[in-house]
Amino acid sequence: MSDAADQLFLGRQPILDRDQRLHAYELLFRNGSGNAADVTDGVAATATVIANAFTELGVEAALGNCRGFINVDEEFLFSDMLELLPRQSVVLEILETVPPSEAVVDRCRMLKAAGFTLALDDVIQLAPEYAELLSLVEIVKVDIQPLSRVELMQLAMKLKPSGKVLLAEKVDSREQMEQCMKLGFALFQGYYFAKPTIIAGRKLDHSQLSLMKLMGLLLSDADTGAIEQALKPEPGLTMNLLRMTNSVGSGTTETITSLGHAIAVLGRRQLQRWLQLLLFASGSQNGTASPLLQLAATRGRLMELLAAEVEPANPAFADKAFMVGIMSLMPVLVGQPIREIVAPLGLGDDVKGALCDDTGPLADLLSLTECSESGDLSRLASCFARLPAIGPKALNRAQTGALQWANSLTQEKSA
Repeated sequence: MSDAADQLFLGRQPILDRDQRLHAYELLFRNGSGNAADVTDGVAATATVIANAFTELGVEAALGNCRGFINVDEEFLFSDMLELLPRQSVVLEILETVPPSEAVVDRCRMLKAAGFTLALDDVIQLAPEYAELLSLVEIVKVDIQPLSRVELMQLAMKLKPSGKVLLAEKVDSREQMEQCMKLGFALFQGYYFAKPTIIAGRKLDHSQLSLMKLMGLLLSDADTGAIEQALKPEPGLTMNLLRMTNSVGSGTTETITSLGHAIAVLGRRQLQRWLQLLLFASGSQNGTASPLLQLAATRGRLMELLAAEVEPANPAFADKAFMVGIMSLMPVLVGQPIREIVAPLGLGDDVKGALCDDTGPLADLLSLTECSESGDLSRLASCFARLPAIGPKALNRAQTGALQWANSLTQEKSA
């Protein structure tokens, strides 16, 4: 039998707070190859991969101030391996399939006493037999999809006196989010955050467009003069670049006297990294990064790490993969077709082919990345088949590394 941990991979779905800031991830542990028949002990397999995720893969560090919500079925609820998880970093999400039996309630009471945070999943009504279990959880996840507006309002009013944190899941429209906000929901999960109308209907501002254009010039190996010309209309960027290049952190004691000199001293790869950080930070709202730009940055980093698995001696390929990752979510943020966004950026044919035509190895990496985010098992096997250099373990490592990187950016920005 194959090693159970090898057969599983880690996916994630963001959970946002009322200010549309990233609050947590629901961690999705899935069968990596789609060959579930190889896993003879489902509980052991799930427990093993979760334990590995928080030890070997370092998910606890990757989550930073965010928690990881983990689905727990009845069998896994009673597994001793559950107690290996770091209590401060996880929320145990009791699935709706778990019956509120006396044994289940006793087990949840023990886990709560041991310091675990509990959530009740997919709540659509308050059945009397769940009263005791409800008293033990801190978070109630309400599945809003099957509920009418009136039913959702009635359920929220019944839950409010309990003092539980209400999480609306499967929210995929602005109207649904606004209703849940009015009803007192504190947390939100769903596709709504990835729609232009929810990210305040915002377009990229001139500074952000300049960042994208500059990265396009760097990736297409434009000459220094062209990069300098693109910087000149942005005095803020220019000043920051000169300051950074003159700083001790840049590793030089030279006095920088011109943009061309700064670009030469800093180096193109370092300049590109700086622009990536600026792009990440530029989507800030009320001092916090836009959740969609956070997702775009994490996706870019994930693709960059996966590209290094495919072509470890080709950093240029990894750079292009990063660009494809962050650009792939720009149509959602900007509300424009990808071809219109890409046209003025001077990107290479391979990058444009991946974004616009779904062709080439960069497109394969993007497909794998999208599958890992959504837990789409039907597409995952074909993605692995097209990318034989990447397996579930490599994907796990890359996902964790991408989360750690994005988390470090968030901490750096808030410092």
